[in-house]
Amino acid sequence: MKKKELVAKVAAAAGTDEKTAGKVVAALLDTIAAELAAGEKVQLTGFGTFEVASRPERTGRNPFNNEEITIAASKAPRFKAGKSLKDKVNA
Repeated sequence: MKKKELVAKVAAAAGTDEKTAGKVVAALLDTIAAELAAGEKVQLTGFGTFEVASRPERTGRNPFNNEEITIAASKAPRFKAGKSLKDKVNA
């Protein structure tokens, strides 16, 4: 499902127009991204938890010449599904 399809389904479920639903979906995604960028955790009860995981600096290999390279430390978003979401998927 793409964002446009998600917006259409949200609009239908909420009984509103797609323009309004699009603003709501965009605001939700922007808010989650902003909180993660600030290092905060976003927990949606019954759905799941978005959080930031830190990856330490590590060494890797260049696959073309087998030379060792240093991979910089980074942060990555993570999502852990909640029990209700897991149950719906497995039903």
